[in-house]
Amino acid sequence: MAERTAARRALAQEAQRLARGLHHDPHGVLGAHPGDGGVVVRAFHPDARTVELLRAGAAPLAMTPCGSGLFEARVAGARLPLEYRLRFGFAGGGAWERDDPYRFTPVPGELDLHLVNEGKHFELWHVLGARELEHQGARGVAFAVWAPNAAGVSVVGDFCGWDERLLPLRSLGASGVWELFVPGLASGARYKLVVRDRAGRAHWKADPLARYAESAPGTASRVFTSTFAWSDAAWLRARAAADPARAPLAVYEVHLGSWTRGWRNERPSYRELAPRLVAHAKGLGFTHLELLPVAEHPFEGSWGYQVSGYYAPCARFGDPDDLRALVDACHAEGLGVILDWVPAHFPRDEFALARFDGTPLYEHADPRRGEHPDWGTLIFDYGRNEVRNFLVANALYWLEEFHVDGLRVDAVASMLYLDYSRPEGQWSPNAYGGRENLDAVAFLRELNHLVAERHPGALMIAEESTAWPGVTRSVHDGGLGFTFKWNMGWMHDTLRFFARDPVHRGFHLDELTFAMLYEYSERYLMPLSHDEVVHGKGALLAKLPGDDWQRLATLRLLYAYQWLRPGKKLLFMGSELAPEREWDHDRGLEWHLRDDPRRAGVESFVAELGRLYRDTPALWARDHEPGGFRWITCDDRAALVIAFERWDDARPVVVALNLTPVPREGYRLGVPLAGAWRVLLASDDERFGGSGYAAAPELASEPQPWHDRAQSVVVTLPPLAAVVLGPVAG
Repeated sequence: MAERTAARRALAQEAQRLARGLHHDPHGVLGAHPGDGGVVVRAFHPDARTVELLRAGAAPLAMTPCGSGLFEARVAGARLPLEYRLRFGFAGGGAWERDDPYRFTPVPGELDLHLVNEGKHFELWHVLGARELEHQGARGVAFAVWAPNAAGVSVVGDFCGWDERLLPLRSLGASGVWELFVPGLASGARYKLVVRDRAGRAHWKADPLARYAESAPGTASRVFTSTFAWSDAAWLRARAAADPARAPLAVYEVHLGSWTRGWRNERPSYRELAPRLVAHAKGLGFTHLELLPVAEHPFEGSWGYQVSGYYAPCARFGDPDDLRALVDACHAEGLGVILDWVPAHFPRDEFALARFDGTPLYEHADPRRGEHPDWGTLIFDYGRNEVRNFLVANALYWLEEFHVDGLRVDAVASMLYLDYSRPEGQWSPNAYGGRENLDAVAFLRELNHLVAERHPGALMIAEESTAWPGVTRSVHDGGLGFTFKWNMGWMHDTLRFFARDPVHRGFHLDELTFAMLYEYSERYLMPLSHDEVVHGKGALLAKLPGDDWQRLATLRLLYAYQWLRPGKKLLFMGSELAPEREWDHDRGLEWHLRDDPRRAGVESFVAELGRLYRDTPALWARDHEPGGFRWITCDDRAALVIAFERWDDARPVVVALNLTPVPREGYRLGVPLAGAWRVLLASDDERFGGSGYAAAPELASEPQPWHDRAQSVVVTLPPLAAVVLGPVAG
């Protein structure tokens, strides 16, 4: 009798822990267990009046109440494993029948858990998150989450009335992983994780590895199983065999939300907008789209840079297979896809990663390293194995599961420096007394090494605004291992130069030429990005001096200079329309500007410039080799003309830019080869909105030395214009 009383008291205590969401091992109490002469099955539901055990070929077995919502039944002569279902009865006659989640063994294996803790599980999404699968003969969803400091974790959703008492997860020991297999669930189910901290407080969290989420303002996660059939195998094979450094790369940077606003009233999905977006970018001659962050984010005004769901494509534009369809459509038309990726920081939203298990888990515990002073966000703890693994696996996830062609890594400088935006005394040095974040450096090197190893040909692009050495040097040679680095210095100097009145430009020609002094220290991409047309900076056109004709001519000249000098290219969406006002994510692009022939001319020029770029290997094949570029003149301050040669392995093009509104007639220009030269492109052409004050379509070189060359041509350079010459084949 005393033993039975003690056992009942122990079961009542277990039931109380279950009801409070503080049980680390619900499977140790619930489910099927060996018993005297058979199997003991226990079930828990605090609101149930009755529970029946249902087995195929057997009569329902009424389970005995043990108090506080716990029920028990003994199945004489039975052996494990035991297949059964449970039927819960409630006051008023309602009933709920289900398979028992607590009769199943853990889904994650020991090797998986070991690799998670070691920080080496590079397919983490195959272990954590919510996965629809078959387990022990039953179809359902396996939930798993890393929460090492939690006192209890439950999964809630529509399938359990959002009652955190009903589906507690079990802790898998020192791994810090909690798991539960719920039979009968399928793709589409909404859910959250209720994480109880050591003080018993409940934190209702989105799943850090959710593949899908409900659309904002909702914050629940969703189970998702892809059924998409890819058709881009040939594209992926070609990408793997290519050398990105010796290939054309012209990127059209897109914020999906505002790009679509001008096309139709409702918001199309990734799949629905694909045909028009792909046709537009391809028509402009771009080789790649770059999408501002499409990972789930609660605040649309962050443009995606404050991520709440790193593994979930933003649900505002459809489900994950809709995004796959967009990528596949791009590949079918010869366009690559780059995603902006944000491993530098994450927002403080209570439902997301912040203090996930009641402690600083994903963020660094020291606020001098874990809080971002500029953005009010939190900084990842790059020195923690599981956190580093979460980020590395996330990068690989987008490359493997969505076939994207690269990642542009945001805010790299903020990751590299411990004193980034911090005054003296408000940052902590590294182990050697320096300002370098050694954990972040190690993370970036591991990331880029793995991407290069697993996805040859994929691009890793750093937005890094300082002179950190070796950003694009290989990891084996001591660098960070990125494919390309944004040339922020070129961008600032170039915009500063073109914003000057032409009468003053001769005194500042070094602002255009200085970038060539460090051009080959890294592999550069030259951005005219969204950052330059927001926050009061004005549209590109608004930065330029002169009357409307001069400003539009200067804008074409700016684009020509960007496209024709060394380095890969990036242009923010809408720049082809020459808008007057800066970009506003709430208003969208000014597509009506196409009705203005002058703006239409700028768009036509961008398209022709893109075609020339893609079709002319001299403009990209040797971007990062000194032999691919030679100045013809860079110090003609009187005429304010700069000119240079671009080379592939055999044939050059010559580029001349007149940086004033004064035509330069009879301008003698040294050329590298004797013979006939023809005009490949002139930005002043009437079809682009120019004056038509163009050079003759074909020029013959003369054996008159000029600009340190044995041959020269005499050319007319239109005002505020670029002229591109190519040798006539013969």
